[in-house]
Amino acid sequence: MKSYSISYILFPILLVAFLVESEGAAEGEKDGVYIVYMGAATGSSKNGHAQLLSSVLKRRKNALVQSYEHGISGFAARLSAAEAQSIAKNPGVVSVFPDPVYQLHTTRSWDFLKYGTDIVIDSRPHSDSNSSSAEYVSIIGILDTGISPESESFSGQDLGPIPSRWNGTCGDAHDFCNGKIIGARSYNSPDDDDEGLDNAPRDTIGHGTHVASTAAGTMVTDASYYGLATGNAKGGSPLSRIAMYRVCTRYGCQGSSILAAFSDAIKDGVDILSLSLGSPASYMFDYKEDPIAIGAFHAVENGITVVCSGGNDGPSEETITNVAPWILTVAATTIDRKFESNVVLQGKKVVKGEAINFADIGTSPIHPLIYGKSAKKTDATESEARNCNPDSMDGEMIKGKIVLCENDDNSNTIHDKEDEVQSLGGIGLVLVDDRTSGVASNYNEFPLTVISSKDAPAILSYLNSTENPVATILPSTVVSQYKPAPTVAYFSSRGPSSLSRNILKPDIAAPGVDILAAWMANDTEVTLKGKESPKFNIISGTSMSCPHVSGMAAVIKSQYPSWSPSAIKSAIMSTGKDLGQAKVS
Repeated sequence: MKSYSISYILFPILLVAFLVESEGAAEGEKDGVYIVYMGAATGSSKNGHAQLLSSVLKRRKNALVQSYEHGISGFAARLSAAEAQSIAKNPGVVSVFPDPVYQLHTTRSWDFLKYGTDIVIDSRPHSDSNSSSAEYVSIIGILDTGISPESESFSGQDLGPIPSRWNGTCGDAHDFCNGKIIGARSYNSPDDDDEGLDNAPRDTIGHGTHVASTAAGTMVTDASYYGLATGNAKGGSPLSRIAMYRVCTRYGCQGSSILAAFSDAIKDGVDILSLSLGSPASYMFDYKEDPIAIGAFHAVENGITVVCSGGNDGPSEETITNVAPWILTVAATTIDRKFESNVVLQGKKVVKGEAINFADIGTSPIHPLIYGKSAKKTDATESEARNCNPDSMDGEMIKGKIVLCENDDNSNTIHDKEDEVQSLGGIGLVLVDDRTSGVASNYNEFPLTVISSKDAPAILSYLNSTENPVATILPSTVVSQYKPAPTVAYFSSRGPSSLSRNILKPDIAAPGVDILAAWMANDTEVTLKGKESPKFNIISGTSMSCPHVSGMAAVIKSQYPSWSPSAIKSAIMSTGKDLGQAKVS
């Protein structure tokens, strides 16, 4: 089958349609870091960028923050709003805009997809390949929080030589490169000089490690999160190599760093780029002022498939982000695994709940149970106490009890309610919440579980008919082959796109709920008391669904090295399997 590079035919049209010349910095913009985008790199250099800067700046040191020279032409610099407007008037400048900050898209999957279990992958190049007779090994570039090279998921054993076309580097992080991880770069934001990161690609958050292992982790047997979700952990493309570009810190992901990573990745020679990050739905960037859209545009122009998470601002419509037509945008679904943490009432009556917790308060219903509304303070409303909002309940009535709370006013998060109950001496929390159905959050040792509104009347009836109601909350157990699955997660951002309403987004959905993958070492937040730090963690978000598709794109690229990003995107979108029970929640 002949493969045509449709992407290259479309790009001149898209460039005219979406990247029209900017009028300059908007009225009211403040002094700070601005990105100056000049289009495709055509011999531009750091010296040329410095000359343009010097035309408006007078003797200012350290004004240049980043210079983009590979595939992308432009730079980021510290400017006043007036200086930004002046630069925008120069011929060849497409747009000038403030440096934005993006957020990470986090809030047994491959077996569920039936990939890697009953499909035999032919790794030999096909006749339409432009590669040599040797096997083509895909390289996945990941823009995220860094990586923990010590993880078993990144073992370089028996992988063979690094692809000769690779032009990347591990810089000063020599201990990062091991044959599996072949590139590791990092980019501090302009204001992170004193953050103490030493510009290192090491993951201090965990997100990047989780994403990288989902996309391309090697097989690890008997993986689990403290015994939950036990099984073989593997990435979608276990033979692919990983290049990590650390663009995010605990404060977010700077646009100027993201664009620099795109530029480097184009030069380095990655095949796939995976970005589990983006802007919030409340602030959608125009294409010509969006570093992700701009960077992805030039990456795809250079033959790199770009896969991005769609965001976690659902279920409202028009919340989807990373919607540029040249990006493969991914929504999140559940898989057929559920983490149950049930409530047991007097008389052994069981009410099903959902959560990840390692509660240790016994299996017998011996703990006093109270409804939050019944502990209402005199100056609080019934709604506030019913929802267990801060400063709404009497601590003397809550102390030593399991508390039943509701979550129908959306004024506080579940963790806010958890903190309030714990601060008052409560020993457990049963939360009524339909919105988060299908997504089990992690509450470590605290006995917390979430039940549905249809099951709540059973507990309320028991409370109202019993003089001394008692209960217990059981630790989590795993339910396999749970149906219905897949279901689009409540948090997964929905279309249509507010920027290009004639283009359907998201493009594809993939597992993104309660995904087990590698985690950084010594993370105290997810470590249970008296236990060693876990090597794997379970988290949810379109951040987790994105690398599933990135891994699949890498497999396709390995089999068909000459295929363009458009061909790979089309193959993924047009070969989905109808499972018959999928639904949108």
